[in-house]
Amino acid sequence: MFRRFEKCVKSNFYYISRIYCSGKANTPVLKTSGKMFKSAVFNLQEANTDQVQDFLNSFDTVLSDCDGVLWINNNAVPGSAEAMNYFRKLGKKIFYVTNNSTKTRSEFAVKAQQLGFIAEPEEILSTAYLVAHYLKGIGFRKKVYLIGSNGIGDELKAVGIRHTGVGPDNVKPDFKSMTTAELDPEVGAVVVGFDEHVSYPKFMKAASYLANEECLFVATNTDERFPKSSTIIIPGTGTLVRAVETCSERKALVLGKPNDYVRKFLESFGLDPARTLMIGDRCNTDIEFGMRCGFQTLLVMTGVTSEKDLEKMRNERRPPLPDVVLPKLGDILNITSS
Repeated sequence: MFRRFEKCVKSNFYYISRIYCSGKANTPVLKTSGKMFKSAVFNLQEANTDQVQDFLNSFDTVLSDCDGVLWINNNAVPGSAEAMNYFRKLGKKIFYVTNNSTKTRSEFAVKAQQLGFIAEPEEILSTAYLVAHYLKGIGFRKKVYLIGSNGIGDELKAVGIRHTGVGPDNVKPDFKSMTTAELDPEVGAVVVGFDEHVSYPKFMKAASYLANEECLFVATNTDERFPKSSTIIIPGTGTLVRAVETCSERKALVLGKPNDYVRKFLESFGLDPARTLMIGDRCNTDIEFGMRCGFQTLLVMTGVTSEKDLEKMRNERRPPLPDVVLPKLGDILNITSS
């Protein structure tokens, strides 16, 4: 599906500066200043040796999404661990940036290590951690009503914030009989993440708490679905966030990609946007996030955004378009060794 680089750039109306290497007068090599392949949807497998090396030299920091890029469920995408460990071997700083809120940073690090990745908790930036970091940062002292999992609950507990709501909340025969006595007067925030036990009573409680304008409304992300390894569609957190927004008639503060809070958090590490690479499997979160931050972007085709989706976006010249593309992250090893 991927056209030759020159055609791709022309079709997207981007100008890429070129220089010529000594002794290779007919071989175009891209300058490393700025973003090398800006929104070109360039298949890195078609790059020559010099272009690949220039690409690897153009960033110091690698940010990678997890689900759909590095693994699907509990299975590593072939070659992904070797690729991330290769970046580390080259001296790149590594961060795992995920909208998944079901685990703590430590749990994500353990999962990554079990799948062959070199990873430490401090390198994991998950939305469960972001929720706790945000509420602690604003001096939140009340209790959280959580539509979510123990991943968020444990991160909240780690910073001394109380919460309620994790686990099943069964639907009663007369589900409309809920009274104010069933609401916790100490709740001062509603947080929505992924919750496999979501139910009508949970929506009722969330909306009832949010009827108080002083109650905060925070969401981890608005991803429509999870990356799939079969034909079964797994609705994502965005489904739950939209439901609570609808019944509460309020908009959530969304902390995960592609929103500003992640960028502001990463700024504390002193990253140089022009020398940072964002790797993802979805255009509307990972690639959009990279574009907003001024990062270089690499899309892999092992997750949510399909080749058909990408081709349609490119034909319509509809952003966000990735700078470079690979069928899977592990392919970077093939082109660097060729």
